[in-house]
Amino acid sequence: MASRIMGPPAFDDAFIQTLDTLFAWRRDVRRFRPDAVDPDHLRACLAAAHRAPSVGNSRPWRFVRVSDPARRAAVAQDFSRCNAAAATVYDAARAARYRTLKLAGLNEAPEHLAVFCDDSTETGLGLGRASMPETLAYSVVGAVQCFWLAARARGLGVGWVSILEPACVTEILAVPATWRLVAYLCVGHPVEEHLDPELERHGWQVEDPRGAALIER
Repeated sequence: MASRIMGPPAFDDAFIQTLDTLFAWRRDVRRFRPDAVDPDHLRACLAAAHRAPSVGNSRPWRFVRVSDPARRAAVAQDFSRCNAAAATVYDAARAARYRTLKLAGLNEAPEHLAVFCDDSTETGLGLGRASMPETLAYSVVGAVQCFWLAARARGLGVGWVSILEPACVTEILAVPATWRLVAYLCVGHPVEEHLDPELERHGWQVEDPRGAALIER
């Protein structure tokens, strides 16, 4: 209760610079060391995720820790199927390049977290999403980003695996049918540290500056 009545913090220039550095060093990690993740660090990252903004204060995120080896193996098999299918949408040269990319750390990461959006949640009584129901899932993405930054600040890497069939993962993990898969996260200590995105480093793409542009109207 005391924390709720304290005055607002003062974020000085040193803090702002450190925060900017954290943003810059947040990378999508695919190569992990086998070291176990400190349970206290994992709990702290989940607490940070729960502080994320959400439409109507609905907090629709549901984090599922996947520890069972059989379930992990089934998710990895689904990734392999989806990844093979994804390569076929490109021409021969691009498909060959695609197959050289490491797009998930499912076999190495010590922690797996499946993050779902509970579409049936009554928390918030539907406020703010009548005309934009997709904001419920966007709220989950915000929680993932908060988790990601908290993990990076603790020396952990996070890899977002999207090359999965959501219905298959929902079945593998035996979660309610009203839970929609938003993200599957691999979490652990990264093998390497680098500022540039993985896909740029390995020649899949070049930096696109359009996302940094402010469009005036």
